[in-house]
Order: sequence, then structure tokens, then C-alpha cells
Amino acid sequence: MSRMMTPAPGAVERATVQRKVVRTLVLSQVLGGVGMASGIAVGALLAEDLSGTEALAGFGTTSQVLGTALLTIPVARATAARGRRVGLRLGLSVAFVGAGLVLAAAVVRSFPLFVVGMFLFGGGTTANNQTRYAAADLASPAHRGRDLSIVVWATTIGSVAGPNLVGPGKALAQAVGLPELAGTFVFSLVGFMLAWLVVDRLLRPDPLLTARAFDAADLEESRLAGGVHEAPNHDGSMRRGLAVVRANPAALRAMLVMALGHLVMVSVMVMTPIHMQHGHAELEVIGFVISVHILGMYALSPLVGSAVDRWGAPPVAMTGGVVLTLAASLAARSQAGWSGLLLVALFLLGVGWSCTLVSGSTLLTAVVTTDERPAAQGLADVLMGLAGAAGGVVAGIVVGSLGYADLAAGAALVGVVIVVVGAARRRVRRKPRLGTDAG
Repeated sequence: MSRMMTPAPGAVERATVQRKVVRTLVLSQVLGGVGMASGIAVGALLAEDLSGTEALAGFGTTSQVLGTALLTIPVARATAARGRRVGLRLGLSVAFVGAGLVLAAAVVRSFPLFVVGMFLFGGGTTANNQTRYAAADLASPAHRGRDLSIVVWATTIGSVAGPNLVGPGKALAQAVGLPELAGTFVFSLVGFMLAWLVVDRLLRPDPLLTARAFDAADLEESRLAGGVHEAPNHDGSMRRGLAVVRANPAALRAMLVMALGHLVMVSVMVMTPIHMQHGHAELEVIGFVISVHILGMYALSPLVGSAVDRWGAPPVAMTGGVVLTLAASLAARSQAGWSGLLLVALFLLGVGWSCTLVSGSTLLTAVVTTDERPAAQGLADVLMGLAGAAGGVVAGIVVGSLGYADLAAGAALVGVVIVVVGAARRRVRRKPRLGTDAG
């Protein structure tokens, strides 16, 4: 009995490395979260200011979301070829450059330069998104959702602090002679730089390369025992990601849950500052509401991860769809400007997004092999980013022509679709070969 309960030496070593990896990723997420969220609260306002029209207000955040999606492609390829550390550093470096270009655009009052800067700024979100997968590389199946969600939760600290730096950013801008809305991006520069240093210095050993080493050892044991040995494939291209999805319906369902959840969240969130500005809400109040929204996105993620580990991904995905539908419905009923109803709606919008992100990410990691992960995870984040970018573009058009209430009502319908996808996954759950690890 005692022999059965004692972990193998490899398992002990793997758990030790995993604890160190999670601690490092938590620190990088805190710092990267400051960089990422500092610009979110003022992105739409700066876009409107530089473009001179409300119709283009969503283009700044939309460009960021699109950058997040497309920059995932080189980051995934770099990760597959050289490990998580190289991929994360690439994303953070590009984001640092993007924040600098946004500052320059605000000074010279160039909307095109602002759009380019926000596109590169999306590299910070790319890095933060990929970090959650790094937390799952060495995690045991029983605790994969928990470890992934702990790293997602760490973003709470920086991301909630980021929007509340709008006030200090305005004071800093006045002190150094920058435009008022640009000061917040100085904090973005600092956050991305510090996160880069943490990843570069402390993310050792690399979790993906270490997971591959453990897998290689297992394959060697299998080969010596007469098993079939397949050569590793470290291709992180989107083409390979598509091949993985075609061969794995569970991976496709995981991607759909994440993409649709992101679509709902971005489309409502990106136009909320404009909705509040219409009601003459102060800049600091807008920043507070966005920070509460981001709190909802990340603060409860450990509970979400534990729920995924206990009950599986499909029920949590369905819950996320229900919460997103409720959040968007409440937002549709809120008045312009500040209101308690809008605050609750934005918090729930974040919670619903967290359910779809954690459940989808955990399932995707569970149903693909270690070598397939960079390509499949990269494709998932590309689709998620493109869905968010499309949501941002459509959001600006809908609000400009119909209004915020109609935008939120349409987002609520997408939440219903997520529930349907989750329910379908639950029905399929009894049939496949994936077992409890797949959710």
C-alpha cells in the first residue's frame, strides 16, 4: 500500500519545478498586468481624442486586441522552437515598443501612429495569455485547472491597479508635459520592462522544455520496453494548430468557448467608457468601473479553476455563458454615466469571461499532447483575439448607430450560444476516449 502511495522520483522533481514556475509566473503576471491594464481604461478615450470622432473610439482597443491575436503567431512559433521563456520575452518586448509609440502618437497627435502603437501594445496581452499555458505545462491532471487559474488570478493585482493609475497618470503627464491621457502609458512601459526581467532571470528551468524532457524520458522507457517511439515535432505554426483541431473535436470546443466568451467581454467592455462619458462621468470614475470589471475577470479565477478540476470544464463553461448573458442584459438596462447597475454588470462580465477562459484553457491543455500545445494554444489565442477584435469594431459601429443598450443586448445572445456549446460538450462527455482529465 505504501509503495502505491509514494510518488515516483520523477513526479517529485516535476512537482518541485512546477511550484517554482508558478511563483515566477505569478510575479510576471502582476507586473505585466499593470502594463496591460494601464492603457485599457483610456484607450478608447485617447482614440476618440486623436481621431476627433466617436465612431473611431473603439479602434484603439480593437487594434490592441487584433495585435494580441496576430502577435500570438510569432510568439507561438518561438515558444515551440525555443521554449516559454523566449516566447514570453518576445511578447513583452513588442508591447514595450508599442507603449512607446502610443506616447509618441499622443505627443504628435497622430491617430495612425496611435493605432500602430496599440497593435504592438497587444503583445503584452499575448504574453499574459500565454503565461497561463506555461502554468499548465508541468501541472498534474488533478490540479491543472488550479495551477492555471492561480496564474490568471495573479493578473488581478496589476490589472486592478492599472486603471486606477489614470489619476496619477494624469498628474504625471502634467508634470512632464505630456498630454493628459498619455501619462498612464508611462506605467505600461515600466510594467512591461519589469515583467520581461522577471521572465528572463527567474523562469528557469523553462516549463515547456522541462515537460518535453519528462516526456522524452517516458518515451525512452516505452521504447526500451518495446513500445512505439515517435520523433518529437516542435512545429508551432498555425497550420499545425489547425491540423490538431481537425483531429480533435474537444480542442475545437475549447477554442469556441474561449473565443465567444472573449467576444462578449470585449464588445461590451470597450464601449463602456464611452457610455459613461455620455453621462458625464469623471475620468477617475470610469477607471474605477473598469478596475472592478478587471477584478471580476481575475479575482475569482482560483475558485473557477478548482470547479473545473472537480466538476469538469463543460459545466463551468455553461456557467460562464449564463453569467455573461446576465451581465450583458444588465448593462443593456443601465443608464449613461455612473450607476450601480453598470458596476454590477461589468463585474459579472468579468466573472463570466473568467469561467470561459479557465474552463476552455484547461480543457485544451488536457486534450492535446505536450508537443502539440504551442500550436494549438497559439491558434486558440489567435481565434480569441480575432473574435475580440471583431467585437470591438462592431461595438463602435453599433453604439454609434443604435446605442449601447442594443450592443449589450446582442452580446447577451452570444452568451446564450456559449451555454449551448457547453451543453453539447456535456452530452458528448460520456462518449469519448478522453476520460475525466478532458473534462
